[in-house]
Amino acid sequence: MGSKPIAVLLADDHTVVRKGTRDFLQEDAGIEVIAEAADGAEAWQCLVQRRPDVAVLDIRMPEINGIDLTRRIKESYPGVRVLILSAYDDDPYVLSALRAGADGYLLKTAPSSDLLRAVKELAAGRSFLDAEIAPKVIANLAGARPIEALSDRELDVLRGVAKGWTNREIGRSLTISDRTVQGHLANIFGKLAVNSRTEAVTVGLQHGLLTLEDTQP
Repeated sequence: MGSKPIAVLLADDHTVVRKGTRDFLQEDAGIEVIAEAADGAEAWQCLVQRRPDVAVLDIRMPEINGIDLTRRIKESYPGVRVLILSAYDDDPYVLSALRAGADGYLLKTAPSSDLLRAVKELAAGRSFLDAEIAPKVIANLAGARPIEALSDRELDVLRGVAKGWTNREIGRSLTISDRTVQGHLANIFGKLAVNSRTEAVTVGLQHGLLTLEDTQP
């Protein structure tokens, strides 16, 4: 038997956009859209009831916006991966989403293949940032805040995160347990003042803790 499909929740107040997204995702046998919502409140209820692997959220939605919903999801269900799918490439939206804990950010103008890749990357425990906005995110974080120095082992873990490795893959590489990796990640998040793996890598690049070569698998 094959592996279980990635369970996805879609939340967007535009019916046509939601239908197009659903139709494309479900062309892949490895993905199943298990719930849809037209506003943030409905999305929250669907998430509580269905517990998807990945929640694909618009930013501008009635009732609860995508950023506030992301924050709520990460506080209550940290295992659910969050992909923001938005028409907005404005820096405040992107940075706010990442700081709320979003695991990925993709523009609605991106190729459909990028959406498919983003969902799969998030489901595998990795992060995804639209290539169009990555340089702006790094530039806007420049000098934004001081950070605490990372230990050599924390830097090793951060490099693994930059390569898109899961906690298990990082642990195997460093010969440490998954739990130890998670502990180092918590320290890294605290020292860099971030809430997601994506933002940790971005801040690491901006402050010279990582190079672009570090982000290559």
